[in-house]
Amino acid sequence: MLRKIKRSLVVALCCTAIGAGLAGCESDAMDDWDPLAGTEKADGEKKTDTDLFDGTQKIKIEGKSVNVSCAGDAAEGKPVVVLLHGAGDGVDKLAALQKALSGRNRVCSYDRLGSGASDQPDDPQTFASSGKVLTGVLDRVAGEAPVVLAGHSLGGLIAARYAPEHKDRVKGLVLMDATPSTMSADIRKAIPASAKGPAAELRAQNLAVFAGQNPEKLVVPDGKVQSAGDIPVEVIKHGKPYLAALPTYGPKLEKAWSAGQRAWLALSTSSRLTTAEKSEHYIYVDQPEVAVKAIESVAALAG
Repeated sequence: MLRKIKRSLVVALCCTAIGAGLAGCESDAMDDWDPLAGTEKADGEKKTDTDLFDGTQKIKIEGKSVNVSCAGDAAEGKPVVVLLHGAGDGVDKLAALQKALSGRNRVCSYDRLGSGASDQPDDPQTFASSGKVLTGVLDRVAGEAPVVLAGHSLGGLIAARYAPEHKDRVKGLVLMDATPSTMSADIRKAIPASAKGPAAELRAQNLAVFAGQNPEKLVVPDGKVQSAGDIPVEVIKHGKPYLAALPTYGPKLEKAWSAGQRAWLALSTSSRLTTAEKSEHYIYVDQPEVAVKAIESVAALAG
């Protein structure tokens, strides 16, 4: 039981783990979700009305092959929904959510460098370099259309850091149990350096991952929440307090996580926080209807 708790905590706090038995996440793709293989596209190539695709294609961005999956019909004036996975996951983990949304929306997802079927990064990544890849993906799948970013865990943190710098194209955000913007400091406060046993191991693992020891080689520094204006923002936090299961320090972690979710409300003057009462960290798996409703609501407002 403790092993399961530790893995869940690491996945939640920084979305991936290091060490035997803790790396990555299982794929829950639906049996009938069969993305089509495609060809690679040149750097910077934008989509056109006749260049949409369903299934997956690998496109070249910043000299790297990036695996992208899309579904659903595009409509003039409607935003393209782009899903961002948590670390250790990929487009396969998001397949069921993408399919559920595709009936009413054009929706895409992609494997970040170091994840899934995309290339490995050559050097440590920053939010700026990861953002360039995201921009390349948006150029390809959305062109000049508005975009709604819906991110889970680390993907939510990336989306929230990206949107304020790209107000011209990001017109809505959905953050599903997004990693808080001050998670490194929160971990240090909740679990002191003097901690022993599982708590000490968890502290060391998470701080190492935030320092860049993760499959994406992404360095994740703490930072202030910046404003993205008045775009619609839905923040959804887990309702089952599983972080509290960590002996001694769990309640502090749970409190810090909740505070981090509330802090995301500063992203917009039109933000809202809700709780997925029956969910742990993977809200879109535990309560997919909650995720779908939030994303479709934001997409409608952003259109």
